[in-house]
Amino acid sequence: MKALLFERSLPRFAAARVAGAIAAGRGASVGPLRLADIDEPALPGPEWQRVRPRLAGICGSDLATVDGKSSRYFEPLVSFPFVPGHEIVGELDDGTRVVVAATLPCAARGIDPPCHMCAAARPHLCERQAFGHVEPGLQTGYCAETGGGWSTSLVAHSSQLHVVPDDMSDEMAVMIEPTACAIHAALSIADEEVAVIGSGTLGLCTVAALRGLAQPRLVVSTAKHPAQRQLAKALGADVVAEPDELDRAIRSSVGSLRFGDQLSCGIDAVIDCVGSADSLAQALRVVSPGGTVVLAGMPGRVSVDLTSLWHREVRLVGCYAYGVETVWSDPDTPAERSTFELATELVADARLDRLVSARYTLDRFRDAIDHAANAGRRGAVKVVFDLRNEKERYR
Repeated sequence: MKALLFERSLPRFAAARVAGAIAAGRGASVGPLRLADIDEPALPGPEWQRVRPRLAGICGSDLATVDGKSSRYFEPLVSFPFVPGHEIVGELDDGTRVVVAATLPCAARGIDPPCHMCAAARPHLCERQAFGHVEPGLQTGYCAETGGGWSTSLVAHSSQLHVVPDDMSDEMAVMIEPTACAIHAALSIADEEVAVIGSGTLGLCTVAALRGLAQPRLVVSTAKHPAQRQLAKALGADVVAEPDELDRAIRSSVGSLRFGDQLSCGIDAVIDCVGSADSLAQALRVVSPGGTVVLAGMPGRVSVDLTSLWHREVRLVGCYAYGVETVWSDPDTPAERSTFELATELVADARLDRLVSARYTLDRFRDAIDHAANAGRRGAVKVVFDLRNEKERYR
């Protein structure tokens, strides 16, 4: 089969890091990623199925990996060589369309009894990601044994598969996994006033999730480029500001004073969908005393002054992947629902397929990654690999 393969090569990884520092996405030209002919992954057990991707997205964590910027924290949780890609809509052997929940918890690893987190319906926080009968893997797309979405075939455990409604397009379906991440972030807080930093896929989906599910009184969003500003507004942001104008926008919206670079009262909660040192520092500047900063964008090593976090008793909360969410459709009765179920509904209701901006074949992976790395500047949001005709192309 055809696949984009990411191999363990320290020299190429170092070259990607240098190239990626010069220009985002440039690591695809010199790094360990290449188009290869490889064997289809074997089914690890009877509860596994083969998935043939139709569309597979390129996300921020993929770009960080390709450009050599991912943290060394992940090394024990990754097995090489792996096929990237975890935003997947594909077909089973019987033609059923599915999307894949990328995490590889105890159920997928054949671990029984499950770990404490999996038993508590929090499989995204599985304590056994490097154990069991499946090779180490943070998730599908970082595990040598499962394969990933940037290919014509991968394998997934039955617990990872979610059937796509017949009336939903592939473009809608490929947005379900990133939308699930956004919903998990949006529902991690219960505040009346929220700021969202970043208007890439995760940021825009988070705005949609806040407006559609959490329904805070005020949503302030940052957006650097005109197309992003239009989408943020259309998806439910009350105020959309240039990134360097967020402080001023929040001051105006909540009536805050300012001392030095810090807002005196600030906004209840900030969801950082970027994960850089600058975005985290900005979040700490604009959040209120006793407020919450949710780190939804994947960070690496950052250097940030945490004095205000200590002095103002700010909570810094990590937010990874998805699982089961508590929703309050009835004001008096909370309900537990799968994040993927909520995401499937929100993608349709908010028409999030409009975020799919460009499609590429596997052999154009360098162009695809360059486009994804510079999406905002080029008026795009989500760039995907289109695998729907790949089998015929390579016969």
